Amino acid sequence: MALFHDLALACDVLGIAGCVQGALGAVLVTCFRAHERQQPVTPSPLPPVTILKPLHGDEPLLEEALESFFTQDYPAAFQIVFGVQRANDPAIALVEQLRARHPAIETSLVVNGAQHGDNRKVGNLINMLPQAQHEILIISDSDIHVGPDYLRQVVAALVPANVGLVTTIYAGLPASNLLPRLFSACQINHNFLPGVLLSRYLGRQDCLGATMALSRTTLERVGGFEALVSHVADDAVLGHLIRAEGKDIAIAGCMTWTTIAEATFSELLSHELRWGRTVRALAPAGYMASCIQLPLFWLSLTVLLQPHVEWPVMVFLWGWVFRALCAFTVDRALGLRSLLPLLLLPFRDWLSAGIMVGSMTGSRVAWRGHTMHVSAHPVVASSVPPNRTPLSPGDNQ
Repeated sequence: MALFHDLALACDVLGIAGCVQGALGAVLVTCFRAHERQQPVTPSPLPPVTILKPLHGDEPLLEEALESFFTQDYPAAFQIVFGVQRANDPAIALVEQLRARHPAIETSLVVNGAQHGDNRKVGNLINMLPQAQHEILIISDSDIHVGPDYLRQVVAALVPANVGLVTTIYAGLPASNLLPRLFSACQINHNFLPGVLLSRYLGRQDCLGATMALSRTTLERVGGFEALVSHVADDAVLGHLIRAEGKDIAIAGCMTWTTIAEATFSELLSHELRWGRTVRALAPAGYMASCIQLPLFWLSLTVLLQPHVEWPVMVFLWGWVFRALCAFTVDRALGLRSLLPLLLLPFRDWLSAGIMVGSMTGSRVAWRGHTMHVSAHPVVASSVPPNRTPLSPGDNQ
């Protein structure tokens, strides 16, 4: 039928465009890693820094992730403030072990169950902030791994007067070779990471929750953590507030890594549905446009639409090879050696397509045992009192 033929051609166009986008993203990841090793231009003397680490329970590779912050090559003073909301939180014992192992690092541990709003991570940060001793604040998620030059790179990016906030890009680090974790790594490393760099190259400035670095003065000027506590995606809301102040969001010149902990496909689906619904509520047009990042889904759909024709199969196979080469390039830039993810690419694209469809319905997201509902919201103005902002998502990661 002519209709199926036309649909197949449209799918092939989307698939080929996605392959081109993947190639551009792979080049940008490779270039970023090549420049990452350059010594940043940092102020002299270096300013003291407080790192805020909200924690919630134990998780795979948590010790390795937290210890990477204790081993920073940063000659100036830096303080790490950990925060939990339960006195029996298993993360407390790990923090005490690390404090004993690195006695020279100034640390504080805040145990405070006070709730300030729907976003419990931000509520945790509100409880932790009084312990912060320095003007420069770096908020980092518990599952983030960093290199020894992380603080130098972040501080260097925060120096220019036009910069109000610094964030970092991140790659996925599977806690093991379980299949759900490899699928998640494919999404982060082969779609999300190249997509973030490409959108940055095109002029977009997003705040990623892996790192949010800013001065205490700037935080207070945009309403403090209280302005974020009613929002699901606090990182994007903070980014909106900083941009509304006329300041830029910079990306530090270092790669960070997020632990991929999902051990089952049920956990993977729950995580990615939460992310998808949050981003879709914030920017539905942009979220729908991201379907171009699934080239093997579109090329395989062409095969289904034209099952008795040879050319769709050939285009799909060549597309798979090309996509695998792009993914291989990204993996080598990230230092990953496994070839198994390259075989998963078509299945990963189909799973991502299913996630996008599932994200179109429903507004409920589950996050660490707490359920929230997301809804679209306008850009938050810094003049709006924190207790008057609506419950809404931000963006990401």
